[in-house]
Amino acid sequence: MGTENHDSIAGICDDVSKHMDSIPAGMTKERFIEMRIQEAIVEEKGFDLLVMGGPEGPGCYCYVNNLLRDLTARVMKNYDFVVIDNAAGMEHISRRTMRAIDALLLISDYSIIGIRSAGRISELVKELGIKVGASYLVINKVAGFLEPLQDDIRATGIRFAGAVPYDEGIDKWSVSNKSIFEFESPLIRDKIKELFGNIVER
Repeated sequence: MGTENHDSIAGICDDVSKHMDSIPAGMTKERFIEMRIQEAIVEEKGFDLLVMGGPEGPGCYCYVNNLLRDLTARVMKNYDFVVIDNAAGMEHISRRTMRAIDALLLISDYSIIGIRSAGRISELVKELGIKVGASYLVINKVAGFLEPLQDDIRATGIRFAGAVPYDEGIDKWSVSNKSIFEFESPLIRDKIKELFGNIVER
């Protein structure tokens, strides 16, 4: 399932800012945005989806980030598990949209640069005072041996949860415009189940 047809938090906030006259009389902007975001939650079988979206132009997004923190805290109360999928980079961590995380998964590609970047993100989390129950490093699309990377893996100080092997089927799926739920690879599926099983047990 893609997210391109769903309202996002950033898009809703941007739309409300541009069309203040659309807010019903007697309702605050914050309450109106919260209502729109609740409407934007997509309910699927076994899970719900809320898309953050990205900035649509220049300017300060402090208001959006603060709103996201508050709304995330409220929404989380309705779910047993909440998964937040961030794009690569440190900016999402620096925004501190989450003040406490039970399990932080840092996903690296099969490279020294990727692993060192994961280590820097882990350090940034500590510097910002974000409470983390445990951090785990997962290396993705592994096409060779891990031995050359062992020193850098240890240097991160992050628990190594495991590696997901490379599968050429991923490349074919990536250019197919198909939903992630249509990707079928027993090798990848079984490995991911194993990784998450190990993390949950810990």
